[in-house]
Amino acid sequence: MWVQVFDAFLEHLIRQGRLTVTLPSGRTQSYGSGEGAPEVAITLHDDTLPRKIVLSPDMAVGEAYMDGRLTIAGDDLRGFLSLALINIHAQGQPWFRRPLEYLRVALRHLKQFNPASRSRANVAHHYDLSGELYDLFLDADRQYSCAYFSDPGMTLEAAQEAKKHHIARKLLIEPGMRVLDIGCGWGGMGLTLARDYGAEVTGITLSTEQHAMANRRAEEAGLAQRAKFLLTDYRDITGEFDRIVSVGMFEHVGVPHYETYFRSLRQLLTPEGVALIHTIGRSEPPGSTSPWITKYIFPGGYVPAMSETLRAIEHQKLVTTDVEVWRLHYAETLNHWLSRFEDNIDRARAL
Repeated sequence: MWVQVFDAFLEHLIRQGRLTVTLPSGRTQSYGSGEGAPEVAITLHDDTLPRKIVLSPDMAVGEAYMDGRLTIAGDDLRGFLSLALINIHAQGQPWFRRPLEYLRVALRHLKQFNPASRSRANVAHHYDLSGELYDLFLDADRQYSCAYFSDPGMTLEAAQEAKKHHIARKLLIEPGMRVLDIGCGWGGMGLTLARDYGAEVTGITLSTEQHAMANRRAEEAGLAQRAKFLLTDYRDITGEFDRIVSVGMFEHVGVPHYETYFRSLRQLLTPEGVALIHTIGRSEPPGSTSPWITKYIFPGGYVPAMSETLRAIEHQKLVTTDVEVWRLHYAETLNHWLSRFEDNIDRARAL
């Protein structure tokens, strides 16, 4: 029965491009028109996969690829993901999967409930991994967020530098300004603002690895008096700041905490203060996080829709003065990260 349901699922989903699937029985079936998207062939090596893919595509496909129960011809993972995403965007969920998606959306407040203790555990899961891993694909400054490619031919290092200075110019940073960096990472943004713009920077993170490295970098650069990094939650910080910057952290806040997050910003800013939030965003309405992403990459994380973000901002009586979409910049950033990671794949496996 599940093979028939699996067929119906793929016949509904794959309309553009072509997906050829070989089952463990040896049966091969193709889906799609062959036009408008890549052509990809996969082989399933587990009889339970048709059922699992229908019930939870993200988790089933992700885990099966990880452990070799699903293989892609030519190891064309990028082509496979492109084919899937093009068709998901065009077709949406088949009717028999919609109740499961509605349930996931309904439960997202529970999944994304991130009090301080849970936030620390979530951050440790991802950011307290070996720094050697991040050095395999990030730039030398360890900017783990979208770069800014003002010129398509820029290197990753140049584009990440451009990102930091673009943000500083948007914030109109002046010498002596008190700047709070929420989710400071390994300190790159804060150190740039202190060194190049004369700001008095306080950076906060929940990652012990990032905290230690950021302070070490400040000492080595002779900036420890102007850039300090604290191991604390944004809900626990006090004081008053002229500027707040947060790059690549809002995805970890969780929908139930949006009001608290923007209330904290309002309380921490001076009356004439300005905050800049740089976050990944979704192009579709509010939804849920892939269960595979939640389990293996960003527990408690969620990519926000602009509508739900602006609603929380307005509720806290903050004023939105500028929105800039960097979607294509992130695509180029990811291309650089992927290329670097693939170049270092043997070192990654050794870790």
